[in-house]
Amino acid sequence: MNDIPWKSVPDMLRDHATTFADHLALRYRRQGKLQLLKYPQLYERALMVARGLRKFGIKSGDRVAILSENRAGWVIADLGILSLGAVTVPIYATSTPEQIEYMLRNSGAKFIFVSGKFQYAKLLKIRNAIPEVFQVSSFERFIGDPTLPVCHFYTLSEIDDPITSEEKKELEAEIDKVGPDDLLTLIYTSGTTGVPKGVMLSHRNAMYGAYQGGIKTGMIRNDDTMLSFLPMSHVFERVDGYYTTMINGCELTFADSIEKVPENMIEYQPTVMVSVPRLFEKAYSRIFETVHEMSVLKRWIFHKSVAAGRNFVEYKYVKQAKVPAGVAFGNWLGEVLVFKKLRARLGGTLRAFISGGAPLDRSINEFFWAIGVPVLEGYGLTETSAGICINNLKQLRFGSVGTAFDGMEFKTDVDGEILVRGPAVTSGYWNDPVATAEAFTDGWFRTGDIGKIEDGYIYITDRKKELIITAGGKNIAPQPIENLLKLDKYISQAFVFGDRKPFLTALIVPNFDRLVEFAREHHINYLDMEDLVMNEPVEELIEKRIAEVNAKLARWETIKRFIVLPRDFTIEGGELTPTLKLKRKVIVEKYSEKIDGMYADSWHSRSVGNGNGNGNGNGNGATNGAPEGEAKHEGRQ
Repeated sequence: MNDIPWKSVPDMLRDHATTFADHLALRYRRQGKLQLLKYPQLYERALMVARGLRKFGIKSGDRVAILSENRAGWVIADLGILSLGAVTVPIYATSTPEQIEYMLRNSGAKFIFVSGKFQYAKLLKIRNAIPEVFQVSSFERFIGDPTLPVCHFYTLSEIDDPITSEEKKELEAEIDKVGPDDLLTLIYTSGTTGVPKGVMLSHRNAMYGAYQGGIKTGMIRNDDTMLSFLPMSHVFERVDGYYTTMINGCELTFADSIEKVPENMIEYQPTVMVSVPRLFEKAYSRIFETVHEMSVLKRWIFHKSVAAGRNFVEYKYVKQAKVPAGVAFGNWLGEVLVFKKLRARLGGTLRAFISGGAPLDRSINEFFWAIGVPVLEGYGLTETSAGICINNLKQLRFGSVGTAFDGMEFKTDVDGEILVRGPAVTSGYWNDPVATAEAFTDGWFRTGDIGKIEDGYIYITDRKKELIITAGGKNIAPQPIENLLKLDKYISQAFVFGDRKPFLTALIVPNFDRLVEFAREHHINYLDMEDLVMNEPVEELIEKRIAEVNAKLARWETIKRFIVLPRDFTIEGGELTPTLKLKRKVIVEKYSEKIDGMYADSWHSRSVGNGNGNGNGNGNGATNGAPEGEAKHEGRQ
């Protein structure tokens, strides 16, 4: 199993119950009080769940679903399921009843864990469509409906009855039967490009990613504390967060909620965190908003310090060269005056972030490295058991997603699509031989991502299916443009559109805190956000900010029209995946009328210049009555 010393995840946990007997495995809050579980206790809890499931008739190969937000019960249930050789089917807590129905029916799950009454209610709505599901176990107590039996998690586990020596012997015999190639989980793709497919991952697949990831980063120690806040139903948090933590004997601490991550970082003081770019974008924005309010002298010190830090990183980590004395001194001065204070706002103990799930803007990445918080950007997919390449302290190229894990191979197809093969790659999609065959070419998995490989470093430029091909035949990757827009202090989110159209348009979500501040400074009266974003000075502000971004782009990549939206893209609204990536198909459908309007000849509009001579010379590139192809929609209907 590529030198991995365990056959399966439960085999690893059994070993750790002895090897790391004194190490904390889980830390979480329950009813306001912190709860701690060491590895022997976690192992016993997993065996209790396995015991309970066995009494309900669950056996090796059976699929058992988990429909829950992140919590300790999620981990304990997963480990209990796997200890019987059964298969975990994670379902996002944000899933609709219809989505849940599809995954339960497609997987054939018979038993399901839920977080509480809210998720259970979703199951009742589809009860007649899921007759195979005979039992629910809830992490919270409530009275269920007779049509769908429910028992409490502690009742299932018989928490007050310790595992007897005979029971332990029988359950460990089940663990011994679980092999590396046995199915560990079915993870359903988000379905942004069609019907969700159940990705089959084995114990070998998942453990390879967790084990090799720890080796490749060179940053994971068995005394580390990882703060978990991304959904465990997603492969990124499941493998690169949870399993990597377990396989290295670390402590996994649960954030109270995604909103409380900043204060949890200070309270729990994690040393390593797995995150998506959105967290870095928000932190970066908050820091620069604070800097914006500083005195001229303090702003000068801040920017000089960051520049010195970037220079230091370039020598030490990118070039792997001796740092000149002057550069080292500049970085030391930055450490004393700026960096240490910034790191304190992140808990003060972080040695590294691991970033994945979506591309991270290069300038944001460089900034975090400069202040002494390395962000190790990597790449992977559900089908590759999460990460399969990553940057580290000895191999770093900003803009890349690093070099391959040992045992993984990469190559590009004639159209630039990245192909991979190796021990992390799925065997295919559950009960879908057609989709499985389409995903592979001569044993190479087709990632659907466009990129290049230079000196062993992998660069991802965009999703193959998300490339915009304009009416003029130009191929444009929207994500780099969106990332540039999001760097602006007045812009929170951006969606760029233009496929088969004569020019690009954008939906802009403003930074609402900044916008309210702008309105106050300019004495703008408004009723609500919908009224504010349609206000003339606000539109002129966003127009100017887009013009500044346009100045950095090729002419065919520039935004010609835009709409300012009065609300953010959210998971609940359907515009974002659980890892905060844009659901492009959903956004296009949801805002189709607004998008179509930006291409209508009759639409009242103004042009957005590229800040480099395409406007009317007034500094923001805006002209009235611009010709078609050079105009923007004001946001009025």
